[in-house]
Amino acid sequence: MDADRLKTALETARLAARAAGLIQKEALGAKRRIEHKGIYDLVTDVDRRCEQAVLEILASHFPKVPVLAEESSPHFSGADSYWVVDPLDGTTNYARGYPLFCCSIAFIEGGRPVLGVIYEPLREELFWAQAGLGAFLNDRPLAVSDTARLEEALLATGFPYDRLEQPETNLDRFCLLTLRCRGVRRGGSAALDLCYTACGRLDGFWEIRLHPWDVCAGAFIVEQAGGRVTDLQGQPYDWSGKETVATNGRLHSALIAALALPAPHGRCFG
Repeated sequence: MDADRLKTALETARLAARAAGLIQKEALGAKRRIEHKGIYDLVTDVDRRCEQAVLEILASHFPKVPVLAEESSPHFSGADSYWVVDPLDGTTNYARGYPLFCCSIAFIEGGRPVLGVIYEPLREELFWAQAGLGAFLNDRPLAVSDTARLEEALLATGFPYDRLEQPETNLDRFCLLTLRCRGVRRGGSAALDLCYTACGRLDGFWEIRLHPWDVCAGAFIVEQAGGRVTDLQGQPYDWSGKETVATNGRLHSALIAALALPAPHGRCFG
């Protein structure tokens, strides 16, 4: 993507994320229609309204570029260049009025993101990054923390929605890391956990069985802020969300090593 087209894509993503954030903010106190996509996985009418608004804005500027979106096209594949959209990351939080949610948009080219935008409307925080330009919070450059010891690290994680149906729940790793670091947070929005790692509020994040719309924008923002993103074995990241470890880079090896250890009281199965 040439520089002018990349700049247009970034401005388009920023516009679309803010539009979704406005819908989220205005509808937060209103009665919401909530549906279930599984035992625990929710979708609200606001998710769909946000996605429609985002898709309309993206299509108005990039009509021929396909979109991988959580609600309308979760199984899309086959293009070299495409958008990845989570219109409302943190739906369960939003459905309960818990104030931690956002809109996440990334542009993929050649198998990896070239830009990422995440907007958290309640604090009016726009996290964004562009290849070669770095990462920013609104207009302020971002940089990861300088924490170098796992014992001093503040981490975040989450648990799969299908944890009752799968043997790997992440609970064993949560228990282990809780005993080895300063603290582990569970915010309910992977996109924001990644943004908070990028800006130094957190030192690292890990999670399993996520999706591209959960991680592409946020993981890219971490990289552009000077951090490191891999799978659970420390191998190059594939942007699928199946395994994600993101840190400030300084404690990445220590976190990878800790995640491979057996839990202190045995594994926790669903």
